[in-house]
Amino acid sequence: MPEAMLWTFAGLLGAVLGSFLNVCIFRLPEGESIVRPASRCPACETPIRPRDNIPLLGWLLLRGRCRACGTRISIQYPIVELATALLWVAAVARYGATWQALSTAVFFSLLLGIALTDARTYIIPDELSLGGLALGLMLAFAPGGISPQRAVAGAALGFGLLWLVAVVGEWAFRKPAMGGGDIKMLAMIGAFVGPTGVVLTVFLGALFGSLIFGPISLRTGKLVPFGIFLALGAAVVEPWGRTLTQWYVERVLTG
Repeated sequence: MPEAMLWTFAGLLGAVLGSFLNVCIFRLPEGESIVRPASRCPACETPIRPRDNIPLLGWLLLRGRCRACGTRISIQYPIVELATALLWVAAVARYGATWQALSTAVFFSLLLGIALTDARTYIIPDELSLGGLALGLMLAFAPGGISPQRAVAGAALGFGLLWLVAVVGEWAFRKPAMGGGDIKMLAMIGAFVGPTGVVLTVFLGALFGSLIFGPISLRTGKLVPFGIFLALGAAVVEPWGRTLTQWYVERVLTG
């Protein structure tokens, strides 16, 4: 398949999956089905026509407003669709038409969905974390995957690491120190990046949290969900984790 055609196909597929991701982001925290009812206006609940539900184009044609009641439709819809499309294009641009490209695109889509859901509701749905964990373990068997052994080890370390933090934190502070959603999310991340990637993800997540989001929390008085930090850390680790590990070993450990 010509490169331009491959990129176009990846972008279209990513946009469609981005549209589905929006459904997950808005419905899963509310305990609603992601299958039924069909997409509808959040304000007047009028079903959205198929032509108005085309990823990206639908929102643009409607000029960001419901055709029935004129209520503004969140700009999050086209942004998520565009971001997911670009992520899928970037994956095939880097890895070609391979299982590695599919795994990377799926992983980044999950990170995006989880981060946005956590940011909106402070909830990480099991459908995304545990569903993503299952996908990560399955994709590890594909050619070019990280290997089933590393995927299982990464998932186990991710779960165990934050579970231990939660137990110790609750004992020390006499209150919950870590949400169960974060624990399951790191297990999902571990299935895609392996045990070394888990350690790097936690380190980078803590770094991003203290340097970027810490000042925001102090200024606004609002806590930033930890899932966002983990998503950012994992997004760096997936493409550059091996390079970062090699740099650390060569420059820090061995001088």
